[in-house]
Amino acid sequence: MIEITMPRLSDTMTEGAIAMWHKQPGDRVEVGDILVEIETDKATMEYEAFDAGTLAKQLVPPGEQVAIGAPIALLDDGSPTTAVEPMTPISAPTATAVPVADVAAASVPGAAPTVQGAAPDATAPAEKASDTSTEGPRLFASPLVRKLAREHHLDLSHVHGTGPGGRIVRVDTLNVLATQAERATIPAGAVVAAPVFEPKDTVATTIDRRCSEGVPLSSLRRLIARRLSESARTIPHFSVTATADAENLVLLRRDLNAQLVAAGRPKVSVNDLLIRASALALREHPLINASYIDDASGEMLVHHRVNVGLAVAGAAGLVVPVIEDADQKSVSQLGTEAKALVGLANAKKLTPAQMSGGTFTLSNLGMFGVDQFTAIINPPEGAILAVGGLSHEAVVVDDAILPRHRMRYTLSADHRIIDGALAAQFLQTLTRLIENPWTIMA
Repeated sequence: MIEITMPRLSDTMTEGAIAMWHKQPGDRVEVGDILVEIETDKATMEYEAFDAGTLAKQLVPPGEQVAIGAPIALLDDGSPTTAVEPMTPISAPTATAVPVADVAAASVPGAAPTVQGAAPDATAPAEKASDTSTEGPRLFASPLVRKLAREHHLDLSHVHGTGPGGRIVRVDTLNVLATQAERATIPAGAVVAAPVFEPKDTVATTIDRRCSEGVPLSSLRRLIARRLSESARTIPHFSVTATADAENLVLLRRDLNAQLVAAGRPKVSVNDLLIRASALALREHPLINASYIDDASGEMLVHHRVNVGLAVAGAAGLVVPVIEDADQKSVSQLGTEAKALVGLANAKKLTPAQMSGGTFTLSNLGMFGVDQFTAIINPPEGAILAVGGLSHEAVVVDDAILPRHRMRYTLSADHRIIDGALAAQFLQTLTRLIENPWTIMA
């Protein structure tokens, strides 16, 4: 019997979730068959079988997060079985100890709202969460939850699971343990109202969980939260905003697309032109195309390649695929590559290599009607450009008031390596390119 474990599919991955099983128990598995799709911290990736045999058991259901190296399945190749602790349903213990928190009773009309006794003695024998008794309801819980239950002698049959399919997750256990600690201070025989479980580890502790729904975070969403929190906390951001007269850019794109359509070629977007303009501006101001190393280092990294990342709101969350050497590619090439990367992002098929190596990021929310916004730097890059939409405004041109297309954009920069004057000079160059768009095409 072969134990299949959660693989490391990216350099930053620490855990993964099963997105979809392609093989079911009893199915024949050959070397190279797609066994499972795994959601990593960067993308959803297919995992191929390295051994042949029959899939004996799935140890992790879809949606469950497990650490790298944790067993996810058993493959029967004819060899002796390897003992593992599978993530399988567990039966409720049959002990007669008073429940720590009787959630079920609190929700049943007529149930007594009194505390039956103090918390269980911490020296009492541990009730194993993996009890195989067939009495009582069957529960699902992660290994971490079962470990916490054993350590704190917690009866999981009285814990309401908020995970996928009612699975008991860590926060459910911590909430009950916190309530247990509070109730331990109540004198025996005291009459109190039935508890309403609230999240103990969030700011909004007054939210009624009965009117809310717990939605599990994907690996990608958790990575986004971690990286952006770290960026906002550790990088001294500052922002500079500029406005360009984009009338000539709009007219050039209109004429260019008319010729491209006549030639049977795909159109270019405003975003394609902005990628090219940003790449050219970075080439003129290489110190913007840089990264801070660390406080102990006596130098910063100035990148010779201009690799522009595109912030894409993919199906699973924000991802940043990278166009390498953007300053050396035509607008049509950039448009083709950008469309392909956005398609892969929406299909959750981007590879780690396609999201690595960026030196600068462009985030465009203009298509959503946003006029202006500020973005958080994508480390280890030194800057990010946030682009708003085109607006038709009345503008004074040669003492006449004319309708013109205007565009606003904001550069967020790492003040440890980029000063305000340098950021302003970069935006001056970018504005010049946008207002003279034929230089973008050259």
